[in-house]
Amino acid sequence: MISCILLTAGESLRFGSPKALAQISSTKTIEFLQQKLIQSLVEEIIIVTGAHEALIAPYVFNHSKVRLVYNKDYKMGQTSSFQTALRSVDKNSHGFMLLPVDYPFVLTKTMDDLVNAFQQQNPDILIPAYQGKHGHPPIFHQSLKKDLLDFSANKGLDSFIRQRQVHILEVHDSGIIQTFNTPEELKDLLKHNHFGAVGGADVSVTE
Repeated sequence: MISCILLTAGESLRFGSPKALAQISSTKTIEFLQQKLIQSLVEEIIIVTGAHEALIAPYVFNHSKVRLVYNKDYKMGQTSSFQTALRSVDKNSHGFMLLPVDYPFVLTKTMDDLVNAFQQQNPDILIPAYQGKHGHPPIFHQSLKKDLLDFSANKGLDSFIRQRQVHILEVHDSGIIQTFNTPEELKDLLKHNHFGAVGGADVSVTE
């Protein structure tokens, strides 16, 4: 089985409010991603909250695939949140998919293609690429779990990845490289992905 670790623990300072609660069409970003993940081949979804746990938790689905964990050390960054989820991941999980909540436009088909490729190739790390650009979500092999937990929480996972054997899966999905840090960036992505009203999408920033 493959587990997906969905990161929502950040403070979202540049966005001005939780990115997980930004509006995409008629739903919140975190709901939008959960819908995709539940439909995918991923068998476990671990949502990591932190800075805005009280605001985000009500939007976590009551579903057999979904679990919620809280990272009290969220200020240390994404690596810390990833490690928090790893400590509670299902013991039968073969790989850990890492998906930050600000990559909402990854296609369900891409998630499935990654899961299938990972199970067939059995690499240390599998990373999707679009037109040669690496993106999210990568999948880490369960054999790396101890090394990931021992890795410094103050360092970015890019430095961990550079030390490992990596397989690349080229995908036809620009969503793997589409991320946002500000409301303006999200508006541009929504227009590109044809969400929202005709003539431009409205972004609802929830405090």
